[in-house]
Amino acid sequence: MDNRVYYGQYSLKHWLDLILKKNVILPEYQRFFVWDEDKVRMLIKALKNSQFVPPITIGAFSIDGATQNLILDGQQRLTTVLLAYLGLFPDKDLFKGTVDRLANENDDDVDGDDQLDNILQWNFKKLTEKGNNKAAILDQITPGNYKVIDFEIDEDFLKKTFLGFSYLVPQNSDQQVQQKYYSSVFRSINVAGQRLFSQESRASLYFLKDGLRDFFDPPYMKRITIKNYSTESTLDFLRFLALLSQYAKEGNANNVAAGFKSKMEDYYEEYIYSVAGEEPSPKYRPFLEIFLDGNFQPRFEKLDQTIRELNIPAQFTSIIEMDTYLFGLIYAIIFEGKDIDTTRREELIVDIDAKIAEFKSVDAHKKAPSALKYLRARITSSIEIYNNYLHG
Repeated sequence: MDNRVYYGQYSLKHWLDLILKKNVILPEYQRFFVWDEDKVRMLIKALKNSQFVPPITIGAFSIDGATQNLILDGQQRLTTVLLAYLGLFPDKDLFKGTVDRLANENDDDVDGDDQLDNILQWNFKKLTEKGNNKAAILDQITPGNYKVIDFEIDEDFLKKTFLGFSYLVPQNSDQQVQQKYYSSVFRSINVAGQRLFSQESRASLYFLKDGLRDFFDPPYMKRITIKNYSTESTLDFLRFLALLSQYAKEGNANNVAAGFKSKMEDYYEEYIYSVAGEEPSPKYRPFLEIFLDGNFQPRFEKLDQTIRELNIPAQFTSIIEMDTYLFGLIYAIIFEGKDIDTTRREELIVDIDAKIAEFKSVDAHKKAPSALKYLRARITSSIEIYNNYLHG
């Protein structure tokens, strides 16, 4: 039987009821709330003026006989409605200022930062976890991270203003079939007209198979960042997994990412499907060859522990530095199941820094570090360095 799609519209009040009662929820892979205050005001104005607003897309997902209604497209719009109703806005500058103030206070009893919502990584779950109605939520708000704003809406507006929806119902109850269907749906949606970053867009594919999100995107790796000039981004762990998986399959870096020079995102997606999909790609070493019982957590915990013991930098200023420090480390522990002799840390760091300096002495490498020949050189050199510091 074909998958079905139903169409309709709900009043804003009904949407709020669904959100507050958690009858519609965000899938884990959904991005954070990214709209600024001006965009929120623009949407409220459009609704007040009866202008067209793109409908919300909801998908029914069945697990063990119970159905969850997932928000596939429209998180930013529904969050805006909720914020306008509550008269709040998550303010990043206010949050940062509050955290800095608390950190600088000398009062040992100050622990207010523990009660703050992390506005830098925020979605409406932060609010619905506080209560299922306006009064309950507002009562749990800690001053210092939300701005109070009057969006000039009332109950009459909420009851008489409507927002459309499409409701997707897959006709197959198999969980993995549904996951694959919704991953493809999410990938094809232009979320509120605002382009997804590669890592955000890719994250929908982690939904293909339960239990693998922390494999593709382990939380502890998010503390490592790379900062170039005014841009700072978290480490893309999937990139390391994909490139090293091909290295592990072929035994060298000679053909790593060959043919994908201008389409590396396709390369990473192929790796995700190889691990989480129905058929492994011949390009990569099979997941179950590396983790015989499918349990990757012990090696991941070992990697986290070793990063701490080696005092690997939490922030890099170039991809050359980051790759040289991490490719060999990740390969030895995750793909080979080996341990690093952390008692020789000082020698190891000297070797790594010397190799980084060598790479940076080549102007072409500095100017085009993403070129495949330089990427392969970093993979090979990093693995060779760490091979000299293995236990036993």
